[in-house]
Amino acid sequence: MTEHSAPPRPPDHDVVEAAGMPVGAGLVKPGYDPRLANEDLAPLREQTWSWYNIFAFWMSDVHSVGGYVTAGSLFALGLASWQVLFALLAGILIVNVFCNLVAKPSQVTGVPYPVINRAVFGVRGANIPAVVRGAIAIAWYGVQTYLASQSLIIIFLKFWPATAALNDVRTSGFLGLPVLGYICYAILWVAQAFVFWKGMEAIRRFIDWAGPAVYAVMLVLAVYLVARAGWRNISLDLSQGAHLGFAESVPVMLGAIALVVSYFSGPMLNFGDFSRYGRSFSAVKKGNLLGLPVNFLFFSLLTVITASATVPVFGELVTDPIHTVQRIDTPFAILLGGLTFVVATVGINIVANFISPAFDFSNLSPQRISWRTGGMIAAVGSVLLTPWNWYGNPDAIHYTLGLLGALIGPLFGILIAGYYVASRQRVWVDDLFTLDQGGRYWFRNGYNPNAVWATAAAGVPAIVSVLAPKMVLDLGLTTTDLTWVADYSWFVGCGLGFAAMVVLERVSPRIGGLDRDVHLAADGAAPARP
Repeated sequence: MTEHSAPPRPPDHDVVEAAGMPVGAGLVKPGYDPRLANEDLAPLREQTWSWYNIFAFWMSDVHSVGGYVTAGSLFALGLASWQVLFALLAGILIVNVFCNLVAKPSQVTGVPYPVINRAVFGVRGANIPAVVRGAIAIAWYGVQTYLASQSLIIIFLKFWPATAALNDVRTSGFLGLPVLGYICYAILWVAQAFVFWKGMEAIRRFIDWAGPAVYAVMLVLAVYLVARAGWRNISLDLSQGAHLGFAESVPVMLGAIALVVSYFSGPMLNFGDFSRYGRSFSAVKKGNLLGLPVNFLFFSLLTVITASATVPVFGELVTDPIHTVQRIDTPFAILLGGLTFVVATVGINIVANFISPAFDFSNLSPQRISWRTGGMIAAVGSVLLTPWNWYGNPDAIHYTLGLLGALIGPLFGILIAGYYVASRQRVWVDDLFTLDQGGRYWFRNGYNPNAVWATAAAGVPAIVSVLAPKMVLDLGLTTTDLTWVADYSWFVGCGLGFAAMVVLERVSPRIGGLDRDVHLAADGAAPARP
């Protein structure tokens, strides 16, 4: 097995295929344990995504309302424009490297994130990272759907002014959301569920179209604002905070870089769910290069120019694109802009927060929970969390998503250490689907104790770095603000997780037998075929 080849297809008599499954569905061999396998989790029959599909995936991921607001918020840190641009590019280059690392094991084996984790955590232990990742995705799925619904509300209010009576939470509200909010949330909830239910090919076609479409509209918006402002009135220096000297700006720039990496930490961890569809690892790397550094550079420049034009046009800096469109107050602009941001947010929500928990929950009980059922569990769970209530509460976000997000780093570091260092990029795919106690990934009762201990050793400090500084400050135990430490929680968790896994596997190796039956392994380190 080479990094450029898909897992070898077994002979037809060795394969059980579900009737009516689309091209690209997994192949379930008779020897696979039904408690670990279904057509959604099994190695893919065909890997068909090109570099463009990966590129479009990142276009959809980058062009969300959250992406624009995050990039624009860096100007409030007191950094000069060139420093903001440097932080954005440095952060996205780090993301590009890490995405290539996490992409390879899934592309080579053709299995999603929770399944490849069986080679590190054990066939049962893999449910630990799956549940953590699924919980994070449910929370963010609700938040992104809520943000997209705000764009839809703007359209309703502009074209149907009478609906304003339904947008007052005091007179027509329930559980903190007005009737119009529920209507818009429901519309997007159903729309996303429909695209998801159609399957991965429908999702691929959606993101292939959505990414370029959002770009086109954002270009039109930028050109319109620049034309109104006049190019001579455009200033690329949007610094809002106190001007910082170079020495003072260095730690702020490092924090901004960490913010970029943290913002993409979810998609980074999830990326194996998509790279498994790549035709080759080379195609995945090319898509990442164009979709991350190249795409993000253009995105950053577009964000800066658009935000700069809002100053002379509106008299103040507006970094939220929804508010920018709303301020234009032209029916066509509001309709086009509102729908664009709906599409953009739906795109990132499906790829980042819908598909991944679908695999995670299916991994818990493959025969009871299909990929589609897993996705719907996440969608229903997102409503039950009522994200509109706690999203507006900074403390709630800090303590809930901060706590869960701090575990993304350890899970990432442990997977990288397990695959590249302990396993030396060798995975015996069939052993990922057996509960035989003699299987390579049974370890101890289906769990690799080294991975479990590494998760605890890295996760606890990462969580403490998020919660403790704010907690002691809120309780008045100190006047020193150390909340900036939380910006580096992903790096803390990732570094400690990687180091702990490497050390534990060297002191008490669990992942072994790497030179036995090498010809049956999916070997990502093997030379590529010509």
